[in-house]
Amino acid sequence: MSTLHLRASTVVALAFTVSACAGGSAPSAGSPAVASGPRIVQPGAPGESTRAFVPGEVESTEGVSYGPADVHFMQGMIPHHAQALQMTALVPARAGSDAVRQMALRMEISQRDEIGLMRQWLIDHGEPVDMAHDMSRGMTGGLHMMPGMLSPEQMQQLRDATGRTFDRLFFEFMIQHHRGAIMMVSELFNTSGAGQESTVFKFASEVDSDQAMEITRMQNFLDAGR
Repeated sequence: MSTLHLRASTVVALAFTVSACAGGSAPSAGSPAVASGPRIVQPGAPGESTRAFVPGEVESTEGVSYGPADVHFMQGMIPHHAQALQMTALVPARAGSDAVRQMALRMEISQRDEIGLMRQWLIDHGEPVDMAHDMSRGMTGGLHMMPGMLSPEQMQQLRDATGRTFDRLFFEFMIQHHRGAIMMVSELFNTSGAGQESTVFKFASEVDSDQAMEITRMQNFLDAGR
């Protein structure tokens, strides 16, 4: 996604270059002192200059703080992932294809691990693990539903299906679900000041890339008419 790539290049990426090599000439008397060690350069946004840091100054760029949008994203992605696990739990007894079972197993493992990461991040930062009540009602068909979340009717439709019909519905609904997660990432990175804390940035970036790849695989399966 272009927004994600811009954020990656302008906010987090730090290019490390060595400003002097062994055996270089020493500064002449009266010259301004030049700090030794690696020279750190942070690329600027398109049309903006880069910023060079002297040794020791880089500490000010580490441990970037987080904000409400980061907390909201992590809290919201937990129930979003949890519904995906509800979907994958239906696969062993209902799927008609080993390809569906294998893909669902990979999703189950990764999303369960990611739920653990998000919960721990919120706990470590002293933030509530659960979203405010009105924001979590989408799981039970309330007025607010996070992007891509399946409705109760869709979940029941999936529970009632078996074989090839289940396989098709599982991929169609999981594509919808994944696109919603990617939308949540986009909203995070389009929020001023959000998505800069290292764990949030890394996790959101992986959600974007991993789920985009899985969408492609699932769509290929559907297009093949399996």
